[in-house]
Amino acid sequence: MPLHVSDILPFSEARSQLSRLVDEVQQGAEKIITKNGEPAVALIDARRLDHYHRLERARIHLLLLEDVVKGLDDVDAGRTLPADEAMKMLRQRRRGSKA
Repeated sequence: MPLHVSDILPFSEARSQLSRLVDEVQQGAEKIITKNGEPAVALIDARRLDHYHRLERARIHLLLLEDVVKGLDDVDAGRTLPADEAMKMLRQRRRGSKA
């Protein structure tokens, strides 16, 4: 659903019209509330927020799977180190960045 100029309102107006805004959002509208002329928060239906959270979790899982595939490709290509060597290199890098 596209936002319209009427869906963007200052905090002071939103505060005085909160009941009406809640009704509109429950009917499918989305509102952007500004503070000092800058976008501050979005007012969306709670069910839609839950949907957005599920989508974000799914995206995170896909990113993790991509990392696993890259790691397996590294193993297949021989781009690996034993864990103790890798930890030693990381410690040396950390010491070098602190100096």
